[in-house]
Amino acid sequence: MSTRTLAVVSAGLSTPSSTRLLADRLTAATVAALAERGIPVTVEVVELREHARDLADNLLTGFANKPLQAAVDTVVGADALIAVTPIFSASYSGLFKTFFDVLDKDALTGKPTLLGATAGTARHSLVLEHAMRPLFAYPRAAGEHADLVAGRPPAAPADPFEGPFGGTPSFEELLRGGS
Repeated sequence: MSTRTLAVVSAGLSTPSSTRLLADRLTAATVAALAERGIPVTVEVVELREHARDLADNLLTGFANKPLQAAVDTVVGADALIAVTPIFSASYSGLFKTFFDVLDKDALTGKPTLLGATAGTARHSLVLEHAMRPLFAYPRAAGEHADLVAGRPPAAPADPFEGPFGGTPSFEELLRGGS
């Protein structure tokens, strides 16, 4: 079986970082689960704090320097992604958002992604649903929707005059005296 690549993005700002600790735990659990399925995996970690200035330069110039491009290539080229951010002001960090902003809009389409966040209170767990999931779901939505539509048989066209009593004549037919 071919080896899969797992990219891990950690947006922690300190060393050591509770965000990186969570990323490492999610990674270990994923690697163990894949091993149970007989799937070997290579893990590549991207620490965003190492690319903070690179990201700002990319926003201003539109070009990634070599270290940032290597990080982007790691994420885009991976078979799966784990993305973990600290929570600031009830949302993901700006550093986290900026990194995913510099990726091509279709770069993560179809890529299995596990999300994680570290925060001060349990209330912040809602960030996974109201902020992080939409950030990662929007580029996939159209493709997933198309897959669902393609997998269904075509619907019969709706007959606006079909009711519970059989074929009801249109108003036009009624005016002409038809029944």
